[in-house]
Amino acid sequence: MKRVAVASLALLLGACATVPKGEVEDLKPAVRALYQSFRWKDFRGAAEMMVAERRDGFVKARTKMKDDQDLFITNFELEDAKLSADLLTAKVVARLSWYRLPSTTEKTVTISNVFVWREGVWQLESLDDGPFEELLPAPAPATKPDAGS
Repeated sequence: MKRVAVASLALLLGACATVPKGEVEDLKPAVRALYQSFRWKDFRGAAEMMVAERRDGFVKARTKMKDDQDLFITNFELEDAKLSADLLTAKVVARLSWYRLPSTTEKTVTISNVFVWREGVWQLESLDDGPFEELLPAPAPATKPDAGS
């Protein structure tokens, strides 16, 4: 009986220490769903697929820019998706074509997206180009020059 209790406790403690991790099979549909939301101007839906700290700023910027009327995503192609060794972060490369009125000149950019595995789903943390400036990565902290230089 004592062995069963010890084995059960060890199993329970091991289960608590296990962190669920993301998989590429879940990542690609999440990326496609996010970009489809961008394309069809479902900005509130897109915000729900982002990390919590980015959601409000994203929705406010879409309202301020009048993107429900003026932004047109014309094409999206997922080019590459790679998971980090710990399976909690992913770098996704995509091509995005878009224009924002009054301009009718289409821009096509290759975007690096960072997704993180949180709350059991992949969430967008940042992207490095495109029409959503508020989703750019935070700037790296400035380094101070060496005192001996």
